[in-house]
Amino acid sequence: MGLHVITGAGAIGAATARLLAGAGEHVRLITRSGGGPDLPGVERVAADATDSGRLAGLLHGARTLYNAAAPAYQDWRTHFPPLASSLLTAAERTGTDYVMLGNAYGYGDAPGPLTPDLPMRPNSGKGQVRAAMWEQARAAHRAGRVRVTEVRAGDFLGGGAFGLFPLMAVPAVLAGAEAVLPVGLDQPHAWSYADDVARTLIAAAGHADSWGRAWHVPSFSELTPRQLMGRLAQAAGAPAPRLRTMTRQELEAACAADPLMAEVPETAYLYDRPLLLDASATGRVLGVRATPLDAVLEELVRTAH
Repeated sequence: MGLHVITGAGAIGAATARLLAGAGEHVRLITRSGGGPDLPGVERVAADATDSGRLAGLLHGARTLYNAAAPAYQDWRTHFPPLASSLLTAAERTGTDYVMLGNAYGYGDAPGPLTPDLPMRPNSGKGQVRAAMWEQARAAHRAGRVRVTEVRAGDFLGGGAFGLFPLMAVPAVLAGAEAVLPVGLDQPHAWSYADDVARTLIAAAGHADSWGRAWHVPSFSELTPRQLMGRLAQAAGAPAPRLRTMTRQELEAACAADPLMAEVPETAYLYDRPLLLDASATGRVLGVRATPLDAVLEELVRTAH
């Protein structure tokens, strides 16, 4: 039994802790509040992950550090860089393998399907943050100071997942109400199930050939947002979904009223063209494949009630 340290107890951190503990591993789950799933084998610790000294102490004897923590969306530019630096510093000091959770922002507007070996060419502030985090960590890896890998996901799906569609569309669709979204609805998009993200993180941590490069989560990339919500309604026995994109006036009002919503337009381009993640290497090398969509939809329906 080894020790694995996870920062962040959202849907991905919690799923990673559950899967590792279920395999008989010892998990130390770090959040500011000390929260997270109360499970055998999961030790919950209250700590500030931006304190690299405190974090290094909590990494003593650990095999792997998984970062599934992120600041509030509107605070990425100011809060993510110090968090990323602290995590990397603590991993370097202790010789702990470091697995990062990332997304597609750093690719900018590169045409798809996106492969994990594409260069980082961000075209947004949040994309620049993500790209800088990866480049900093990869430089440390190349210098031999730490082993690092990154797992990149699409939009999260699953019970407790955070994102535009879990927050704004899923409840409305299941209630038979209209869902009004700040992004486009009719281009194929990558959807990543929380357990598949966690399984990819764990597989990357356990494979000798995973280090120094990025991996894509096996995801559902053939469905548009409108089609996905239609499948969800069918699974729930709900009426056909009513979805539409906000008008410019509606979006301006929403952005003025909500600082989180004000961050959405910067990356809305990801929904105006196909966002396809090529995860063939993940299946071939790490042996991870996407959970059947019907099982994911069943979980969404079950956990919504």
